[in-house]
Amino acid sequence: MTTMKEIAEKTGVSVSSVSLVLNGRDAGRVKPDIAKKVRQVADRMGYKPNPLARSLRTSHTRILGFISEEIATTPFAGGIILGAQDAASALGYMLITVNTDRRSDEDEQIAALKRYGVDGFLYAKMSNRVTDVPNSLEGYPTVLVDATDRAGRVPSVTPDEVNIGYDGTKRLIDAGCKRIAYVGCSDPMVAQSLRFQGYRRALEQAGLPYDDDLVVNVLFHKPAQDAVDRLITEQRPDGVFCFNDARALYVYQSALKLDLTIGRDLSVVGVDNHRLIAETVVPELTTVELPHYEMGYWATRKVIAMIEGRDRLKPSELAQTTSPMPPLDGPLETQVHCALVEKDSVASR
Repeated sequence: MTTMKEIAEKTGVSVSSVSLVLNGRDAGRVKPDIAKKVRQVADRMGYKPNPLARSLRTSHTRILGFISEEIATTPFAGGIILGAQDAASALGYMLITVNTDRRSDEDEQIAALKRYGVDGFLYAKMSNRVTDVPNSLEGYPTVLVDATDRAGRVPSVTPDEVNIGYDGTKRLIDAGCKRIAYVGCSDPMVAQSLRFQGYRRALEQAGLPYDDDLVVNVLFHKPAQDAVDRLITEQRPDGVFCFNDARALYVYQSALKLDLTIGRDLSVVGVDNHRLIAETVVPELTTVELPHYEMGYWATRKVIAMIEGRDRLKPSELAQTTSPMPPLDGPLETQVHCALVEKDSVASR
């Protein structure tokens, strides 16, 4: 393993100067041309900082704790965790992920992460909800992922739910649809009310009348299919915006029963970009992709900014993401605008 002493010998400067440069404390202390030479030699020699030694010097371990009560058992967890890991790795941090099943277990897991000396926490939920941040996280840099803090104190990142509804409905309007139905969720979810709000906003801006008969909120299985069948049979919409891709399946089934062709007689837009649905149905489903990777990536960058006392991202630090990355110095409750993924379920004008 390459040492600072070896780099000092190679560059002809003191070990203390090498230490200042490699620890990012050279500004005003080491001449820029010398600092540049030290970094080039360190890169060429494959120098890797010793995290244990650095933690002893700085009182930081560069370890982050990622906590969720259910994220490890959901199909979209991988995107959030991958985004968090990529952001952590890019800045020299390590991520420890734990899954909890109840509050007592959660407190035990948080206590265990504290014993590892974590510098900060990511506290994740699924399905965008308002939550209470555990008291045991108080005093630590913490960011909520796919949730907002009921007390309004902890930074959070969630999908821009209103614009999900707006963009999905606007796509149908742009395709020439005039009678656009909404197939929503009957659970009292944050996403349901906000996506419905976006649906109504798009209709209003396009000068299309809102019709209560074109709205149905369902859960699952036969009752859901029966409700959607009645909607399509009795109201004959020419476009349907669905709360998620799973509910779009009911629309596909209804269209099949009525001998309607999706993408010609009836246009459909879903939400999730659930690969097993959106790319399996025929025709493939146009859908709004939820920003799981982006939320994990942004939340990790945010908590590191809180730890290190900086609130901006350099252009070189931005990941290539489907949805644009919000600034770190934005509002306490940050939202990510979601991308519309075009496929074949919307008619051409």
